[in-house]
Amino acid sequence: MIVVDTNILAYLYLPGEFTQAAEAMLEREPEWAAPPLWRSEFRNILAGYLRRGTLSFEQACSLQAEAEALMAGFEFDVPSREVLELVRGSECSAYDCEFVVLAERLDARLVTMDRKVLKAFPKRAVALVA
Repeated sequence: MIVVDTNILAYLYLPGEFTQAAEAMLEREPEWAAPPLWRSEFRNILAGYLRRGTLSFEQACSLQAEAEALMAGFEFDVPSREVLELVRGSECSAYDCEFVVLAERLDARLVTMDRKVLKAFPKRAVALVA
């Protein structure tokens, strides 16, 4: 099992530069985990695509449903205190630290392309692509 940042889910479902890498990661590591926050972040990404007219409303709803199906059973709450402890010791947002805390609790890698997270938590966070 790996913990994935929301950007990895976006790469998987929204074709782009890192889509093939995300697809390959899913094939190698089929169990992806995340804190429930990923849902709101993913909806926000889809909202941008809706506003730009890149996706229709129905397409956005379908992608959200697909992502939720993928993550079903692998969403885990994290303790606020642990999140705030990581915030206190880094320059990362509380949102980002939720993913790091979950990775620590599951003793898993956090796959992300967020440079700030990769720099702040090099023992836990790994890049999808180098």
